[in-house]
Amino acid sequence: MTHQPRIVFMGSPDFAVPTLDALANLYPLVGVVTQPDRPAGRGGSLVPPAVKEAALRLGIPVMQPEKLRLPEAMTQLQAWVPDLIVVAAFGQILRPAVLDLPLYGCINVHGSLLPRGRGAAPIQAAILAGDKETGITIMKMDPGVDTGPILSQRVLLIAPDDTGGSLFAKMASLSAELLLETLPRYLSGELVPRPQPEEGATYAPMLKKEDGRLDFTKPAIELERRVRAFNPWPGTWFDWNGAPLKVLRASVSGAKSPGVGRRLTVEGRPALGTGDGILILEEVQPAGKKSMPGKAFLVGAREWQNT
Repeated sequence: MTHQPRIVFMGSPDFAVPTLDALANLYPLVGVVTQPDRPAGRGGSLVPPAVKEAALRLGIPVMQPEKLRLPEAMTQLQAWVPDLIVVAAFGQILRPAVLDLPLYGCINVHGSLLPRGRGAAPIQAAILAGDKETGITIMKMDPGVDTGPILSQRVLLIAPDDTGGSLFAKMASLSAELLLETLPRYLSGELVPRPQPEEGATYAPMLKKEDGRLDFTKPAIELERRVRAFNPWPGTWFDWNGAPLKVLRASVSGAKSPGVGRRLTVEGRPALGTGDGILILEEVQPAGKKSMPGKAFLVGAREWQNT
């Protein structure tokens, strides 16, 4: 195109902020759409999405509709007259009326190598599955859930100690880089979207707090992945002395399990038997206390071992 495209950006969490910043440096952003402020913490005070704070810092108009389909939201979107809508972890489904509004459609920055990891939590899903690699996909959106044709992809290796948080940060940076490489070629018509293969498609549903409860009938290797994948949110935990004991870091011993959920110590650290192997608790957080190494926890939990 001969002129710079008018871009509307849609996103909500920290993951989307590097992409928003990168876009704002090179293109005219006419508006940002993000989720409403939500109550958080014990006081329940309203907290704005990270993208809202970034947009205000950049001086870009912000809209926070409860639902994008509301008439006033569509009216504002149309008034911005976007040539392109860029979406990164927005958190709402886009209807055809939105998808068809811009000349160049809507493109999405997604945290997986599609078609693997469609859905709301692909970063955590990759760790849970024990994948050795994941990546970023830039795709042109269609009415399905992450089913649109692919514009570009970039592979990222998953380190053995990666958590949901550390992988999130790496992928947020990579997303911004890949989008800036992809956009000029897409807008010029050089890059033609290619359909996603159906083979290898998986779905990564939205996470709930309850997903963090550890089930010790599972193998220790699966539980260790869950601890990493769900750090920092929703976190992992199990009941101990009538309260949740959060597990922040864990490791695996291949030694024979003494029984599902049975407590023991391994080299001075608390551990539990699982469906296969032993899960060693390297760092925990008892209810109402700060996080601490497993060894420090044992000092105040002399009743831990029940063998």
